[in-house]
Amino acid sequence: MKTHVIPAVSAEEIVRAAAEAAALLTAGEIVALPTETVYGLGCDALNPAAAARVFAAKERPAFDPLIVHVAGAEWIERLTTVEGETRKTARELAEKFWPGPLTMVLPSGDLVPDLVRSGLPTVALRCSAHPVMRAVTDALGGPVAAPSANRFGRISPVRAVHVVEELGGRIPLVLDGGPCRHGLESTIVSVHSSHLVLLRPGPVTIGDLEDVAPVKRVRRGGGAVAPGMLKSHYAPRTPLRLLPDGVPCPGDAAESGLLAFGGNGDGFAAAEILPSDAEEAAPLLFGALRRLDASGVARIYAREISEFGLGLAVMDRLRRAAHE
Repeated sequence: MKTHVIPAVSAEEIVRAAAEAAALLTAGEIVALPTETVYGLGCDALNPAAAARVFAAKERPAFDPLIVHVAGAEWIERLTTVEGETRKTARELAEKFWPGPLTMVLPSGDLVPDLVRSGLPTVALRCSAHPVMRAVTDALGGPVAAPSANRFGRISPVRAVHVVEELGGRIPLVLDGGPCRHGLESTIVSVHSSHLVLLRPGPVTIGDLEDVAPVKRVRRGGGAVAPGMLKSHYAPRTPLRLLPDGVPCPGDAAESGLLAFGGNGDGFAAAEILPSDAEEAAPLLFGALRRLDASGVARIYAREISEFGLGLAVMDRLRRAAHE
């Protein structure tokens, strides 16, 4: 299969690209497209045969559910059975953070295929702020299930070229909307009547969420009750180890690569130095990991960053990449 890449940056390009993508999705095909977090591999969320194509192209295990992208908050009632105070909280979250990088896990209705939910009684819903994803959901007239557009467990793609590197020859179309704004996957929360459970940290921080409801944190590395929760994920092929702040240069630095937040890479064979501020570093993280992975080093060391604010999400991705 030849993978076509078409531009989707200007308003005219987005309209044309969305129409082409929607036609493929309606026919049961799969398409890669940008969101404000990372590139996603989309299918018609209500078509189980199309969802099976997503799992096959990504080599994704069937127990890892997909995020369903919707056009707006009205889809909460269409796709879930949420009610009472939980419904009220979900609506408050949607009003405050949608469209945007927040995914809500809610009790699913019968309309969502079992495969999309990986057999779970819940569905993960998100309303993206990216104009390309929004144009595609509008053109399709329904929700798009879209995990990250990479092979399972690998580094998430933040540019169209990353998608081609991962899935070229496996999918028919990539919509090139340029680099993703956030560069980290969405925040995922399970919504309850009196609180939220943070399942995956992301661009919407705990502080942001606590403006709506108290937040509890789930133990990392448990079962896949939501996308992106496995202990090993977002990983380069090259072994990666975390390097706590203040720990000196390791003995094998001359044959290793370094990912750091500020400072320098003296003594290492290759280095990617990102800003010390997590807000600035997050959009650059996966691209830096990809470059180090391709540099031919024997090992990658990643300096730790403060887990305040968005730093929590950055460290979550690095720990999963290091399998720690």
